[in-house]
Amino acid sequence: MSADPRRADIDRRVLEWMRESRWSYSEKRFEELALELFAFQFEHCEIYRRFCDGRSQTPSNVKTWRQIPAVPTSALKEVELRCFPASDTVHRFRTSGTSSDVRGTLYLDTLELYEASLLPTFRRFMFPEFLLPEDRAAIQVLTPSPIEQPDSSLSHMFGVVLDALGEQGSDFAVENGELLFDRVLTVLVESAASEMPITLCGTAFAFVHLIDHMSQRGVLIGLPPASRIMETGGFKGRSREVPRTELYAELKRVLGIPAERIVNQYGMTELGSQFYDSVICGPSEPRRKLGPPWARVVIVDPETGHEAATGQVGSIVVVDLANTGSVLALRTGDLGRAILDGFEVIGREPGADARGCSIGADEILDRSSP
Repeated sequence: MSADPRRADIDRRVLEWMRESRWSYSEKRFEELALELFAFQFEHCEIYRRFCDGRSQTPSNVKTWRQIPAVPTSALKEVELRCFPASDTVHRFRTSGTSSDVRGTLYLDTLELYEASLLPTFRRFMFPEFLLPEDRAAIQVLTPSPIEQPDSSLSHMFGVVLDALGEQGSDFAVENGELLFDRVLTVLVESAASEMPITLCGTAFAFVHLIDHMSQRGVLIGLPPASRIMETGGFKGRSREVPRTELYAELKRVLGIPAERIVNQYGMTELGSQFYDSVICGPSEPRRKLGPPWARVVIVDPETGHEAATGQVGSIVVVDLANTGSVLALRTGDLGRAILDGFEVIGREPGADARGCSIGADEILDRSSP
């Protein structure tokens, strides 16, 4: 917990929300916490304060969370956005990039909020049937472990998920930059034979590797009906470009998992919370991205920065209460549009860098490809 009493109080109240057994999408609660956190960050992060002053948007005239100035995620490649002394840093998450690229860094003085946010969100959208804290699932993760990639928020997330929700035998399936195909296939064959469902998690690029390998071997596996996939995007077409619809069709062909059991997760290094496709928690509803009640998304006009009209494509802005130590409002560089109570991602804004903590995992696999 932060040594600053004001920040500690905000953290405590956000954590209480995250740990409630039933989610409550309280607009009043979110508004109060968001405005209070904005005022704190304005006061304690000089760079953010200058950013807000330049837009004449300060705690004195910002009256709703939708007006909180959103920092482009690309800014984390240039400046340190933190509201605590550098000496209090306990962990760093870094964005993807080659050795010659400038990589953005998220500085954290606590991992408590990040982990408290990710677990109930993962459970709700990946395992809505789980009713008890001790419920577990067989999970295989097609990314490096946090031991191999300690600065990857994606690897850290999956490490927390495996510890909290993984049955015995759940593990990471990438070691030393190589996807362990034989081990993964053994686990998949055992799942099919025992009729015990399995959950596969990884980047889109990792699944392309798995599909290619299974196709080359002529292997098709019909996994149990309750099996599911979570893919985190980040696909950059390194070996070949595969549209998401084609990727999902191929996953159904080689694994027997239909598109309605495949969840795309929307997250990034700079955020403490994630958003998930609604297909498992709301199978009869339109596919859209949903998130936890302590995070909000607003679609804004790329030119004016004002909220876009319903259905209009615009820039995705996320306001995330889990980001108490950095900045809570971020302009992601992605384009999207609102759908009901959620949103869909259309693509990147023109000129925006390729993004995603998942791309770092892709680069490891890419280096091991022939």
